[in-house]
Amino acid sequence: MSDGAALSPIVDASSRLPDLIALAQETSSEKRRALLRELTDHFFGDPERSETETALYGSVLSGLTDAMEVAVRAELAERFAAAADAPIQLIRRLANDEAEDVAQPVLRASPMLTEEDLIQVIRSRGQGHMRAVSQRAEVSEAVSDAIVERGDDETLGVLLGNDGAHLSRAACEAAVERARANPALHAPTVERASLPADLLNEMYFEVEARLRQRILEQNARMDPALLESALAAGRTRVATDDGALPPDYAESLAYVEELRAANQLTPQVLARFLRSGGRTSFLIALSQLADIEFHTARQIVERRELDALAVVCKAADLDRALFLTYAVVLLNTDGDAMGKARAYAGMYNDLTHEAAQRTLRFWRMRKAMHAA
Repeated sequence: MSDGAALSPIVDASSRLPDLIALAQETSSEKRRALLRELTDHFFGDPERSETETALYGSVLSGLTDAMEVAVRAELAERFAAAADAPIQLIRRLANDEAEDVAQPVLRASPMLTEEDLIQVIRSRGQGHMRAVSQRAEVSEAVSDAIVERGDDETLGVLLGNDGAHLSRAACEAAVERARANPALHAPTVERASLPADLLNEMYFEVEARLRQRILEQNARMDPALLESALAAGRTRVATDDGALPPDYAESLAYVEELRAANQLTPQVLARFLRSGGRTSFLIALSQLADIEFHTARQIVERRELDALAVVCKAADLDRALFLTYAVVLLNTDGDAMGKARAYAGMYNDLTHEAAQRTLRFWRMRKAMHAA
């Protein structure tokens, strides 16, 4: 910076070149800050710069920036963040700044940063830097993969909430696994428009009623061709090891099969199983009636997932009264079993047969994979 010729391509002879050179020698923070601002103004006021001149701006500004406090660097970052012709040396310097206030504006908006630049930042900097990258108008799959690998759950939530972020199938699967363990990720996962449908339906048993309703609505709107491809993708993922069968499974299965052979396996018999304590028989009969896997039926009943039971009953064309009977029996230890069951019955009324059928097809994958 001591050589006046170094600035000559930037500022012509009729400019304030002597003053700028003098300022560059100053140790005063305020005067160097003034120089930084003036050089920045010159940069944006000279749209016909050559590549060489742009590179020189980058070199001089980067050198000045290194000696400035965070507030000054942050101000510079805001000025250059969205510039399509910003000096790449300066942009990379700002993007890798240890101070998040400096790096974030550039990481969120700079069109100069390449995929490789962003991945390098993700690999070397902290969560604040990653969250800024996650907010870019467009995030490539490679960059998203790196964020999912290194980001914490807060960062993952930011990425999932960005519709401009492209996630690979593997990244989506990893996100769903993490979302299962963290309720804070439920909404951004379920509300992500591009989440594969089979993974969306895996979230059903993990999320609250509002998000379950959203899943049902998504299923109802799904194109039949997309439904088939989603089911095919899901079949490759569904695990078959869902835990040990209950000890009375074989005996209960034999009894249910005997009733079925005699055409006596009716929805009313299922209610009798529940009332008499024949839980395993009820689960086997329910899984056969709805054509779902036993472990899925057990999860619904043991966790008293009454909205999921409503899906099963609606898909099987059982009437509302039978669903209400099942619900009351399952809730018999609650204080207001009938009142709660009626609330779920309202959901049963609102649920369409088509939405229930489509939702059930995802659950049936477990049965198909278990049989395989």
